[in-house]
Amino acid sequence: MKKKKNRFVKFRHKLVRFVLAPIFFLMARFHYGARIEKYKGDKNRPVLVLFNHVTGYDQFFVSLAFRQHIYYVAMEDLFSNGFVSKLIWFLVGPIPIKKHTTDLKAMKDIVTCAKEGGSIGIAPEGNRTYSGRTCEMKRGITSMCKLLKMPVVLYYIDGGYGVWPRWGGRRKGRIDCTVKRVLEPDEYLKWSDDELYDVIKKELSCDEARSDRIFKSRHSAEYLERAMYICPFCGFAEFESKGDIIRCKSCDRKIRYGRNTELSGVDFEFPYRYVADWYDHQNEFLNGTDITVFKKESVYTDTAAIFDVKPAISRKLIDRNAGITLFGDRIEVTTFSGNIILPFDKIIGAACVGDNRLNVECDGKLYLIKGDKRFNPLKYVNFYYRYSNINKGEGNGKFLGL
Repeated sequence: MKKKKNRFVKFRHKLVRFVLAPIFFLMARFHYGARIEKYKGDKNRPVLVLFNHVTGYDQFFVSLAFRQHIYYVAMEDLFSNGFVSKLIWFLVGPIPIKKHTTDLKAMKDIVTCAKEGGSIGIAPEGNRTYSGRTCEMKRGITSMCKLLKMPVVLYYIDGGYGVWPRWGGRRKGRIDCTVKRVLEPDEYLKWSDDELYDVIKKELSCDEARSDRIFKSRHSAEYLERAMYICPFCGFAEFESKGDIIRCKSCDRKIRYGRNTELSGVDFEFPYRYVADWYDHQNEFLNGTDITVFKKESVYTDTAAIFDVKPAISRKLIDRNAGITLFGDRIEVTTFSGNIILPFDKIIGAACVGDNRLNVECDGKLYLIKGDKRFNPLKYVNFYYRYSNINKGEGNGKFLGL
């Protein structure tokens, strides 16, 4: 009988990895200061690699640690960009997944890829951290481990937030990438889901709110306004950054971001030492606010491009300069052809994408909102989840989408 053709695992992927690995190694070492520990296991044995997500280059750091090609689970937005998406698919074969919901098709694709002999790469939190602390890890990762029954390699990236925070640009420093632990199926299949989850969380949780390293940049505070929208003194506010300073437009207070990632007020005492502390305050502030009172009064306005996205097919521009307005119960988009209302009650999911993009799925349509380099998509996601918690009678719920 003729052998069935693989859907995911292709010989060309190994060839691409072999050709490009030296180039990416030089970039990782000299451009990002990465020190990469190699995985010493059998290169012919497929593995499930779980890693913490701190930079936009994580998948390359992880790939350089392994001799086998890694098939990464990637957000479906990556597959809707025409020729570029097709080229990425041809070269490395990533597995698409919906970021803001349970995706059964993605799970089936992962299983298929593993059965074909592919090694899988997943970041259990599914989100790059804005604060330097690992985002909430999805508990479903334990079911995936037990379903695949593969060796699980826990790969840890430390220093990535300092070198390349999600909200900012690259700065000079050091990243350490290490194999924290290898879990064999015979070991973890005996554990409960909670026990396995606790081990994964313990080994991969990162907290870079510390001052033991130096990260050099002339623009260390740029563009922190992508992440921060609450001023400790003014509440809801807008910020602008330049060099190592971020300024609140309401009270004019200036905060300096130091080379050791510490924050300090310019001519005043700033109450938070790290971005993580300020970020925690921001979440606490929003979780303590009844945002449903802002149904008539807008809270924030932006100008951004909006696209109608057909996942894994196309991305169609609706308006390059649409007005985006955030209320306590909805997002309103004003385009040259009319208004698009996105009520939180009808939104299935909202997610931050990359540095300055927002995905919103509503009424069977997926919209991509792409702002300028200072655009903050996080506030829209946080507001949606805060509204959902209140609407479900979970007013004390703390989860705000990341």
